[in-house]
Amino acid sequence: MKHNKLVRDKIPNIIARRGDKPVTRILDTDAYRRELRRKLREEVTEFVESGKIEELADILEVVYALAAAEGVSQFQLEEMRKRKRRERGGFDQRILLAETVSADVEQQKE
Repeated sequence: MKHNKLVRDKIPNIIARRGDKPVTRILDTDAYRRELRRKLREEVTEFVESGKIEELADILEVVYALAAAEGVSQFQLEEMRKRKRRERGGFDQRILLAETVSADVEQQKE
């Protein structure tokens, strides 16, 4: 069975323990970053389709790996998240922005 996708570190051993033979290769830095982005899309799609909270843990794992690949620690990433929340807020109030009316348009109406 062909997969050609990034997997968690222990997956090849799990496959081998069940008697199958995993065929793997180690990615270079650029390919690793590309595959992490692809994996993120995959995990987000799985969450959107299933609604399973467990998928959020998979998304976080990929996000942390992406950050590390860019030289950013989990702590630094969390600090960025907190700063953005302080500056721009979170999503607690469930606000849907339906439209923005330009100030120029409003002035023309007057």
